[in-house]
Formats: sequence, structure tokens, C-alpha cells
Amino acid sequence: MPITPPSGLVHPLQPIAALPRGVYVPMPAFFHPSSPTSPPDDTLDIPATQRHTARLLAAGVAGLVVHGSNGEAVHLSRRERRAAIEAVADTVRHDADYSHAPFPIIAGCSAQSVRETIELCREARDAGATHALVLPPGYYRGLMDRDGFVGFFREVAERSPLPLVIYNYPAAANGVDLNSDEILALAACPRIVGVKLTCGNTGKLARVVDGAPRVRGGRDDFLVAGGSADFILQGLVVGAHGTISGFANLAPRACVRIGELFEAGRLEEAQELQREVAKADWLAIRYGFVGVKAAMPMFHGPGEASCAVPRLPFKRLDEAGEAVTEIREGMASVLEIEKGLVAKAVGGK
Repeated sequence: MPITPPSGLVHPLQPIAALPRGVYVPMPAFFHPSSPTSPPDDTLDIPATQRHTARLLAAGVAGLVVHGSNGEAVHLSRRERRAAIEAVADTVRHDADYSHAPFPIIAGCSAQSVRETIELCREARDAGATHALVLPPGYYRGLMDRDGFVGFFREVAERSPLPLVIYNYPAAANGVDLNSDEILALAACPRIVGVKLTCGNTGKLARVVDGAPRVRGGRDDFLVAGGSADFILQGLVVGAHGTISGFANLAPRACVRIGELFEAGRLEEAQELQREVAKADWLAIRYGFVGVKAAMPMFHGPGEASCAVPRLPFKRLDEAGEAVTEIREGMASVLEIEKGLVAKAVGGK
């Protein structure tokens, strides 16, 4: 049965490929560091962005996210947002496998109004993104009811040139936490194709996994992903399609491996690896994107030291400080696991 375009639609209605299962990585924003004798630089480091993109592609991730909360989107200008997406898209064009469908590049396009959100979606599309990741508009939370939040996503989906992934992250949306009924109501929209559940509610995840095919005419094409690496396996057990995890910037192969072990029926090995990843991810959760950045040179070599720089008002964690010591010690086990998986990949299976 053909889909009737809703009124106000400004994009050509075309078939939308389902997002593939697997690990999606919300990339950090990389900035040039300042020297002790120079004023702050913190301009975008495009070479570092492209090196990291290539690294993640080689690790076998399913897709990339640019300008999520891990990527300091709120610290970037519109011009910088476009430049970062273009850098990632350029690397993907050279390195990714396009044999089945375009490699997913999901761009954070969150704003408080429908109009600006759509503008961000258009700019992301023009820069090379394939999908848009959108938060509920929480600034005026007290003046909006639940129907208002659902209506926001429907309005954006009707007019956006990119299909949407819902970003359910209460901490970044003034406490707005979409429930499973609301997410399923949005899953019925053909141009809303997935959800990232950073709320960490695996019961909600299970309900959405169960209900989405029913509201989408029997198709299992609505990506349901957890929002951190500490419950990849728990999500897979109840039917999740993968994860969108900031920790995967550090140990992408370990995160991918959890899914491989689960699919192969090697549950005890998957459980053991998940426990190690969860312990390390707790430090990434506690210290946030600044902690993930601090760990970049630990996992990817001293040449990535510049990747540890956040944008003011945030400051780089002190290399000799307690936080970095705790991160180094707490992530040591997963670092060794990741090194072993890299060595195995390089040396051949």
C-alpha cells in the first residue's frame, strides 16, 4: 500500500533502508591543543577526526554518530558542525563498504524548535549525513504535555530530509524521558527509524523491541539501541539491535565482540567480556566525554594526545591527577583485551 506524503513535506519520499545491527559510535569532537605560551586554539582538528573515523571503520562498527552529547555538539558553531560531518563523510567514502547500503552517518540535529531542528537536518544532509539523531525539546518542559513531545518528533519527521533516530537521554533534555508507549507511537512513523535509549531502562527497551514490528506492519526495521556499553549484552538478550556507546571510541573491537559472541551462542564468554567492559565503561560514564578524551592516547597511542582536549569551559584532565590514574587503572583490563583483538585482526584469524 503506498504511503501518502503528509502535508508540508519538503523532501522526496523514498524507501528508507533499515539501519544495520551492531555497534554505533558517538565520536568526540577533536580540537587542536594550546601550548603553554599561546592563547587557546581549540579549532577543529580535522586530521584527528579522520584518523579516528578510519580506526572505527576498521574495527567493524555498524555506524558513526557525529554531534551527539559525547561530541560536544553544544560547543560547536553551525560551520564547525558541517566541517566535522564533511570530514567523517569524506573518510567513509574512501574506507567504508558500500556493497549493501550507504554506511550510516547519524548527525546530532537537536534544537528546541521544529524549524531549527529541520534546518540542522538539512545542513547535516548537505554535509554527508544519512540520518539525524534528535532529542526531545526539554527547555520548556513545564509548558509541554506528553502529546507535545510526540507531536514535535512527528512534525520534524514529516519535513526533515533525513530519517530520524530518537535520542532518549533525560539528563540532556531537562528530564524528559519518553516512555515505551510514546516511543512506539513514534515508531509507527515511517521516517522515524530508531531510538537510542541512554535512559538505561532495559524493560523499556524490551517493550519497544516487542512492539515496534507490530506498529510497522510486521517489519523489524526499527533500530532499538542501548545508550552505553555497560548493557550491550543485556540489551541483546531481550532483542536489542545494538548499542550507541561512547566507550566504543576506546574499545570498539571489544564492544563489537560482545555481539559476535552472543550471536555465536557463546554466552559465558560474552558475559565475561561484558563484565569487563561494564567496569571500564563506568569510568567513562562518571567522567563523561572529558574522561573518554583523556583515555584516547591510552588506547590509541601517544600520537592521539591532542584528542584529549575538550573545549572551554571544560579542561583537559591532569595527566598526573587522580582522575586519569583511576581511568588508567580501571580501564587496564579492557585495554589489554582491545590490544589482543587488534593484534588478532592485523595478524589474521
